[in-house]
Amino acid sequence: MSKSDSISMSVIRRLPRYYRFLSELNDQGVDKISSTKLAEIMNVTASQVRQDLNNFGGFGQQGYGYSVAQLREEIGKILGLDKSFKAILIGAGNFGSAVVNYLDFNRLGFELVACFDCDENKVGKRLGGLTIRHDDELDSFFEENHVDAAFLFIPRSAVENIVDKLYSLGIRNYWNFSHYDITTRYRDTVVENVHLSDNLMTLCYRMNNNPTN
Repeated sequence: MSKSDSISMSVIRRLPRYYRFLSELNDQGVDKISSTKLAEIMNVTASQVRQDLNNFGGFGQQGYGYSVAQLREEIGKILGLDKSFKAILIGAGNFGSAVVNYLDFNRLGFELVACFDCDENKVGKRLGGLTIRHDDELDSFFEENHVDAAFLFIPRSAVENIVDKLYSLGIRNYWNFSHYDITTRYRDTVVENVHLSDNLMTLCYRMNNNPTN
């Protein structure tokens, strides 16, 4: 087992928050920060910050704290943001289009190389600087291009067939908005599931149990 395999997912899921807050501090011209101050921004304890970062080497200096720019760079490397993994998007509807137009994938470790949809009315139109292709072109596209990951913005009813196709073409990494559990079908895949409804219901629960409401 490698060291990275022993790091808990709760720590890994905090890394993007560290990166985001450190990016904001860097943009504000902040040179250094203590674990106590970083903990306040992160809404965790200073001990938690030190424990999290010690999983990857620590990076701090006694009596100095952390260099904001250096820590941001190191966490970016840990996250793999310097890799530029090649990704395709499946489902160029309103939701998928909104995400493409909002996110700068290049800053988040990915290069979006193609968009696909089964709707003839969308095929041929432009999205994120790319021409939307028909799903039927997946085979020919993969013959000529290397792809590391697929972003799925399609209904649950359609995702099983698409995932079977993508898996057969060698895709093992998915950013999945479909509410379909890919890992139960293909256990060797890496999947990040995004359930907006779950997130909204969590907000509802917290409001429902907040005595000030």
